[in-house]
Amino acid sequence: MRPSARLLWLAAYALGMALVEAAIVVHLRHLYHPADPHTLFPLSLLTPNDLRLEIARELATVLMIASVAILSERGFLRVFAAFIYVFGLWDLGYYAWLRIFLDWPRSWLEWDVLFLIPWPWLGPWLAASGVALLFTFWGGRAIGTPTERRLHRDAVLLFVAGTLLVLTAFLAPGWPLLSAGADAWRGFLP
Repeated sequence: MRPSARLLWLAAYALGMALVEAAIVVHLRHLYHPADPHTLFPLSLLTPNDLRLEIARELATVLMIASVAILSERGFLRVFAAFIYVFGLWDLGYYAWLRIFLDWPRSWLEWDVLFLIPWPWLGPWLAASGVALLFTFWGGRAIGTPTERRLHRDAVLLFVAGTLLVLTAFLAPGWPLLSAGADAWRGFLP
């Protein structure tokens, strides 16, 4: 299959997965925020069973993205690029579908619960979308190149440093709440 066709099929998968994810989140917003599904904060905590299900769903999503990347490419860097490409498009598509079906987000800097593992990642949806856009461009470029790319030490170090910076930024708001208990989470406002 030509690289351009592979990119299109991976994009179709990512956007389809994004719709499934957004549909679930729209239902959860209506269930946990019935008065106003547009307002996520202060948080309404999921029941323990719903939280376990959400974490399992997130793990399954990552597993499905990894599976399609492994099935579509050969070689570590190309598989990684496919994973990053699909993950980025999935995340961008997720926010686009939320906008279409929930009219959310309503502002550029509105905060979201981005991920739950190992604890809630919190931050503006636009920051997560910026990372997703970088993932999409880099992954698409790497997959679209017919020759195998080589990893350069400086690029790997820059990627690791950027990854640690982004993870720290998204995990830091929840860090003080971990030992504070459920009431602290319920009262959290970005």
